[in-house]
Amino acid sequence: MKPHPHSWFGIIFFTLIFYTGLILCSFWIGAGDHSMLYLVGFVTVLAGTLGSAIASYPTVENTTALKVAVNSYRTQPPTKKEIVDALINLSQKSHVDGLLALESEEERVSVQFLRRALSMLVDGFTVSELRDMMNNETLFFQQRRAQHERVFRHLARLALASGIAGSVVVLIGILANSGDNAMILGAIPVALTSLLHGIILANFLFIPMAENICTKTHEELLILKLVTEGITLISRNYNTLRLQTALESFVSPQVRDIQHKSFKEIHDQYETFRHT
Repeated sequence: MKPHPHSWFGIIFFTLIFYTGLILCSFWIGAGDHSMLYLVGFVTVLAGTLGSAIASYPTVENTTALKVAVNSYRTQPPTKKEIVDALINLSQKSHVDGLLALESEEERVSVQFLRRALSMLVDGFTVSELRDMMNNETLFFQQRRAQHERVFRHLARLALASGIAGSVVVLIGILANSGDNAMILGAIPVALTSLLHGIILANFLFIPMAENICTKTHEELLILKLVTEGITLISRNYNTLRLQTALESFVSPQVRDIQHKSFKEIHDQYETFRHT
């Protein structure tokens, strides 16, 4: 897997700038007050969010969702163009040396789904069996990713609800001691920072993580569909040019590389590839 285009430095840098800006605004408005540094509201929101998450989902589900979220930032799948090129090379080899020659390519394929599909193709699965099994695996993959995304959207709702709950609790305390002006002035920042931390965790942490999982899932689903279509066409012994034309419909026009080579050119290209 390649490094993900997300810049960890950029994410952390701009997050720190955002929080620092909020704290500086608090100091400027409060003439040196440090109300943004109150940890009571943050701890309340964090405890409420994590406690409700544990009560909502099994621990394994939460940890798996966290791993998926981290991996969605750390790595990215191969591009669609790279998958198309790999499938075209496999088609060239199957035309020259036969389908059984693809068995040696199984260990060289980096995508697990493509490796498994290639293994089924070499083992003699029919076209309908190949398509059904790969479609089922794609469906279950989509369902798993949807569940992981749902976890973080649920965490966003919990964080916001915890922030509101913390603010309401403090405001109730203020109303119960309305005669103590000093207590009221000291409690209002806690109430507001509790709500603020809930909003920040929900909208600037959990929802972006859910959106990133959603985007990554759509990218990988398109790759799975591309592999399914490519392996199915190879099993039907499609001409390599027809295969290339069919597969590059999955790729955006800006990065397509259809050159309409003759079979002799394709054969020469494969022979060069095999000898190197």
